[in-house]
Formats: sequence, C-alpha cells, structure tokens
Amino acid sequence: MNRIRVLLPDGLLAAVLLVVGLVGTARAARNIGLPEVTGAVYVPVATAALAVAVRRWFPIPVLAVAAGAVGAYLLLGQFYGPILFSLAVALYTVAAHRPLRVSAAAAGAVAVLMVVCGVIGSGGPVEEVLPIAAWAVAPLAVGVTVRVTREQRLQNRRDEVRRQADAERLRVAQEVHDVVGHGLAAINMQAEIALHLLAKQSAAATDGPAHPVQPSPAARAATDALTAISRTSRESLDELRVTLGAVRRGEEVDDRSPAPGLARLDALVDRTRAVGVPVSLDVDGTVTGLPTAVDLAAYRVVQESLTNVLRHAGNATAAVRLAVGPEDLTVEVTDTGRGGAAPSTGGHGLAGMRERVTALGGRLNAGPRPGGGFAVAATLPLPVREER
Repeated sequence: MNRIRVLLPDGLLAAVLLVVGLVGTARAARNIGLPEVTGAVYVPVATAALAVAVRRWFPIPVLAVAAGAVGAYLLLGQFYGPILFSLAVALYTVAAHRPLRVSAAAAGAVAVLMVVCGVIGSGGPVEEVLPIAAWAVAPLAVGVTVRVTREQRLQNRRDEVRRQADAERLRVAQEVHDVVGHGLAAINMQAEIALHLLAKQSAAATDGPAHPVQPSPAARAATDALTAISRTSRESLDELRVTLGAVRRGEEVDDRSPAPGLARLDALVDRTRAVGVPVSLDVDGTVTGLPTAVDLAAYRVVQESLTNVLRHAGNATAAVRLAVGPEDLTVEVTDTGRGGAAPSTGGHGLAGMRERVTALGGRLNAGPRPGGGFAVAATLPLPVREER
C-alpha cells in the first residue's frame, strides 16, 4: 500500500517530465540556435524522465541513470533542454533523503560530468559550458534545506514528546510525594507524640529521686519500637524527597541527603534490628566505587527483602550477604520465617526488584527455602575495570 502511494505521484511526475521533454526539446534547441533535433536525442530525454518514477525507492541509481542520460544528451550536441528538469528532480531526491556528504559528492560528480560532456559535445570553451553546472548545485541546496527542515521538525516533535513525558513523570512523582509523604509525616508525628506521652507517663509514675520507678519491659519495648518508627519514617521521607528531586529535571533542588546506596546499608540493617528482627550482615569485597545504577539496585533489593521479612516472616531472623566479584555483584537475603506463606512471590515488591535487576542485565531468584524461610538472590553484572 505504501509503495502504491509513492509510485502514483512519482509515476505522474515522470509522465509529466516525459511529455515536457518530448514536446519541449526541439523548441529549446531552436531557441538557442541548434540544428534540428534527431530521433536519437529523445532516447536520453525519455530515459531520464522515466527513471524518476522510482526515485524514492532507488535515489542513487536513478541519479546515475539521469546523469548518464544528460551526459549522452550533451555529447549529441545539445545544450539546455527539458531533460535538465529530470536531472534536477533526481539530484533533489538524493539531497533530501541521503546524508550531506553523499549528496554533495554526487552533485559534484554530476557537475563535472556535465561540464566535460558539454565541452566535448559543443566544442566550445569551458567558460561557455560552466553555467550548466548550476543545474547540479541548485537542486542540491534545495534538497539539503528540505531535509534539514524535516529533521528539525521531527526533532522538535521528539523533544515535545520528551517534555510531555518528563512533565507527566514529575506530576506522578509529585503525587506520590504528596500522598506517601503526608502519610510518612503523619506516622512520624504520631510516633513523636506517643514517645512524648510515654515519657510524661514515666515521669508522673516516679515517686521522687529517692524512689524512681523503673519502666516495665513492655514500656521499654514500646519506646524502642516508637523510636525506630519515628527514625525510619523520617529517613524514608527524606529519601522520598531526594528521589523526587532526581526526577525534577532542569529545576533547582537542594539535595543534601546522601543518595540511597550500599554506603547506607549499615543504617538499613540497624533500623531493621531496632524493630526486633535480628539481622546479620556479611560483605565480601569492597562495595564503594560501584556504578550508581548497580549500587542503587543492590540497596533496593536488600531494602525490599528486609521489608518483606518485617511484614510476612513473623518471628524470624535474617541474613544479608554481599559478594563483589570481578564481573558481578551478588546479593542474597535469607530469613527463617514462614517462607511458604510469604506473598512476595506475587507482590509488587518482588516485581519491582526483578524489573530493576533485569534492566541492568542481571537476574533475580526468589522463593521459599527447602529448610524453611525465604530467600532472595540477585546477580548484577559489573563493568570490567582495571581497578575496582
């Protein structure tokens, strides 16, 4: 269907050029005082015109045919004529659809061919034939201008699509920040209020400096849990703001907080321990200096895995192991909880981890452990470097 849409207008253009060439060649010869046109002159005229029918399919071969036809036309003693319109269309097509280097070289070769054949055919000096080279230069300039304009228009369209995508991404990020950030701020405030009330209650229960009342184990556990909730919600809110700042392109964002990465792994493990889940951490190799995307992906895998332990594993312990090899980074998080009942196998957390890991060319495996519990293992490829 596309070929038919291209062939119809180009075929019509070729037919018009053919008619103009057959009708106007003799008249053009008479106007410049040339002898009567013979039948052989119409062969290159028809050849150049008919070749235009497939100009957008084969621009370079069509130009070669048209240039050869014009060369033959000039060698037959003719000079200007309607055949030059066919050559101009072929040159324009090359300039409009091929790189400038190719079209400029083709136009230069055609100009030289025309001058040489014109000098041989007419027997006159080069100065008289040289103006005919303008028929090679003018179509080149028009075609290049059209191509540059078309490419600029296409680039503007792409830039507009990109701007709209960035605006939509920023809008979604802002929505997430407003909704989740409000919730985290409320959690932090409520935790701080609860800690304040516990402290006042503990102070009120004291009989005096001589007879202080020690808080009960439940009160101490509640204080520790509320402290962890307050600290975690505050840090998560700060991290959310940093992430939103990274999404805002072209805006001034004051990001003083460190970006999430394995450098903050100790703090993540400490927060998990603070809420009552024993976590062991084993790091084999140096995790500094890793690519930013790999560093962030590994941190998110550990973060999401420990979050799943808190949500679904019940009374369990967890172990985090990292191994930095010459070609990849291995991250493994295991727990001793209810692995068979963990909903991570179908949740958005696991899907997000897998998308993040596979986007970097890595692989992720997650599932219940044979002896009980759950295991998440991710392998992230590292670029080969002389010094890590």
